[in-house]
Amino acid sequence: MAEIQDWMATAKPNPEWEEWCKAAGQVPDIGLFPDIASLRKWIFDAKVAMTAAMGAASGMTGVRETDHQVSMRDGHEILCRTYQPNHDSAGGSPLYVMFHGGGFCIGGVENEELLCRLLTSKLGMVCVNVDYRLAPEHVFPTAANDCYDATKWAAENATSLGADMSKGFVIGGTSAGGNLTAVVTHLWRDRNHTPGITGAHLMIPALVYHEYIPDKYKKDFKSWEQNKDAPILGQKACMLFLNNYVPKAEDRKDPLFSPFIVASGHKKHPPAYFQVCGMDPLRDEAMIFERLLREEEGVKTKLNMYPGLPHGFWSVAPQLKASEKFVQDSVKGVEWLLQQV
Repeated sequence: MAEIQDWMATAKPNPEWEEWCKAAGQVPDIGLFPDIASLRKWIFDAKVAMTAAMGAASGMTGVRETDHQVSMRDGHEILCRTYQPNHDSAGGSPLYVMFHGGGFCIGGVENEELLCRLLTSKLGMVCVNVDYRLAPEHVFPTAANDCYDATKWAAENATSLGADMSKGFVIGGTSAGGNLTAVVTHLWRDRNHTPGITGAHLMIPALVYHEYIPDKYKKDFKSWEQNKDAPILGQKACMLFLNNYVPKAEDRKDPLFSPFIVASGHKKHPPAYFQVCGMDPLRDEAMIFERLLREEEGVKTKLNMYPGLPHGFWSVAPQLKASEKFVQDSVKGVEWLLQQV
């Protein structure tokens, strides 16, 4: 696999993306929205449109959906939507717990409807789509605690949901959801839960506050500045979300937000599948973390890079061939994780 330095050129805009922006007459930029409320409406509309556009051609069949109200540690209930094959597999299905993206401030179960349905339809998995609480109404570490508690609920109720975790127990998420995936993965390991998580699916993940990249990796951490003005998610948008979710500077070093620097390290991390965008400020923290797991800890990893494409591009431009590839890769990557069990 190519080293991190070889990916520096991946920030050069993808021609298909440039053509789409030209035809649309705009370059999407979260940093231009006036407030969180308007962003929430935008992401909801975009995700519903994406699911409709990409779902129609995906050939999904045989998915049963059920909503559950699940109690968290403070007594608050959150929605967990489950997706199950219509025809239960003999002995149960692999389990996938999903955490949506949205900078810990926007988004909901609609963000990951498409992928959950695909994983259930194509791979026969039971998926749990977690609607964790959002900032600024619920600041750090509420999202992390909700996702951990929801994962415990899913594991404890796996049999009644039609899942058999011995066939695979994968957790995953996009962006902020990728952060929460890494957080829960480490908590699950450190608290010696059984069965253990067998795979982590890290889609364009946020893994560490940029000021706390360990010194030994700083020479490879270029994307924060290189892509500071990137479409969709630039530095301004990153800091908007960060200031709402983790307003206290001292909390940004907490492993419940920066799992890259968890004190217990990364040994016994489950196999990990990464999807990384080249024109993304978060690119290099994912690239460095993948290399750390693979080279320093001997963890099995798989990585797909999308050169010249910005953070979350498939959500705003589902018509692109690259968007179709990203979603197809997501399913194939989870299939690879199941093969590691």
